[in-house]
Amino acid sequence: TTIRWCSLFDLIPIACHSLVLSSYYSSICEILFLVTFPCFSLDPFADATKGDDLLPAGTEDKIHIRIQQRNGRKTLTTVQGISDDYDKKKLVKAFKKKFACNGTVIEHPEYGEVIQLQGDQRKNICQFLLEINIVKEEQLKVHGF
Repeated sequence: TTIRWCSLFDLIPIACHSLVLSSYYSSICEILFLVTFPCFSLDPFADATKGDDLLPAGTEDKIHIRIQQRNGRKTLTTVQGISDDYDKKKLVKAFKKKFACNGTVIEHPEYGEVIQLQGDQRKNICQFLLEINIVKEEQLKVHGF
């Protein structure tokens, strides 16, 4: 790529179009800083291990496996972040058969389609997803206890 040098006033429309409309940055100074130094991030909670990939927020390719306590010793395992390329209902059917548990696909308002299974199935799900090559090990994020 070639770098085109331009004046500060040439950068303002570019910055306003792409960053201000997102309403994430609060001042024109932050916008101009990001346009001038695009390799820096003003987000203190940004993942430092991520490279220079320009994916929008919420499109990271991690699969989150969580456990939730129900009543007594009962637990639920949820799987969130599986790509829409895979049929989640068929995955649930395979999970139910392999792990001898019940499960369903629920629609979560924030996370989209989430797979929900009875019991603590975190290790089983990790092994199964790695066996059938849906994910790599670094894409799995296990939460809970």
